[in-house]
Amino acid sequence: MNTDHDPALTGRVLEALEGQVRAFDEALSRGRLHHAWLLTGPQGLGKAAFAHRCARRLLGAAPDLSGGAMASPADDRVTRLIMAGAHPDFIGLDRYGEDGKLRRNISVDDARRLPEFFSKAPGLAPYRVAVIDAADDLNVNAANAVLKTLEEPPPRGVLFLVSHSPGKLLPTIRSRCRRLAFRPWTDEAVAAFLERRLAMAPEQAQQLASMAAGSPGQALALAENSAAGKMDQAAQALLEALPSPDEVLLLNIVDGFRGGEGAERFTALMDRLADQIGARIRNPDLPASIGRSRWADVWSRIRSLPGEVEGLNLDRVDAFWSVLAELRAAARLSPLPQTHLSD
Repeated sequence: MNTDHDPALTGRVLEALEGQVRAFDEALSRGRLHHAWLLTGPQGLGKAAFAHRCARRLLGAAPDLSGGAMASPADDRVTRLIMAGAHPDFIGLDRYGEDGKLRRNISVDDARRLPEFFSKAPGLAPYRVAVIDAADDLNVNAANAVLKTLEEPPPRGVLFLVSHSPGKLLPTIRSRCRRLAFRPWTDEAVAAFLERRLAMAPEQAQQLASMAAGSPGQALALAENSAAGKMDQAAQALLEALPSPDEVLLLNIVDGFRGGEGAERFTALMDRLADQIGARIRNPDLPASIGRSRWADVWSRIRSLPGEVEGLNLDRVDAFWSVLAELRAAARLSPLPQTHLSD
């Protein structure tokens, strides 16, 4: 199992997390290390990478000053054991099954491993550490199982919960954690990051930065995704043509969902639609509160759709027509301001 999940979010991305690193260092050095840490913020800001670096530090990995904040050498024994899923004092919960396939959520059976894990004393290290990436993916029963662990904090045990949408978590989970907030970057900072890391031309870097909503991880994903630019244009054209988009546009969109790259294009389109709707919802020109609420519901639906389609093996074309019906209904109730995300 890859314990960082996003290897790109290391080095310079983590260098930006001076406040989070300082908070963790101070708690550790003063002997006031909280038993549970809730790492919050939009996806792609390095929360999971930060959690795993903290875990390696607590488990005794040697420091690697050349690798950025709290880095450890790849050949360090502790690091190798964690990466191999063989460290007795570390456990990671995520949506990936033993077969490597992405599941719909983190199951209660997975979450129930935590009490047994924390009931044991550390074997090789001073602590036992667990990382949940992401806590948003816990189903109801799994969330309650995690809550039980938080209610009975283990001695020498530390739990990191990564959350992209902490408002969706149980209030009792949030209240039992120390929160570290990860803030979105400015477009200028994201563009500069892309220029440094990928030797990207400033114009292209700025374009991708405007699409990434302050997330360097999202910007890297967009840079690697050739469909992103086309899907951004398609999303803009679709939203601006509502409630009656051109049939040729719609057919061109669904035709792209077929073939080997269909899943990538579908996810890219849903991401771009959600980002553009989110930006337009925040526009003060959207007057009616009922309209804003309806568009927020559509935004939430579109955000979750790629995971549902993949997890349940749904037909992408059918899913798109369903979303289109919701977009049309919302547009009839309250048209969106004609403002592109990058404006």
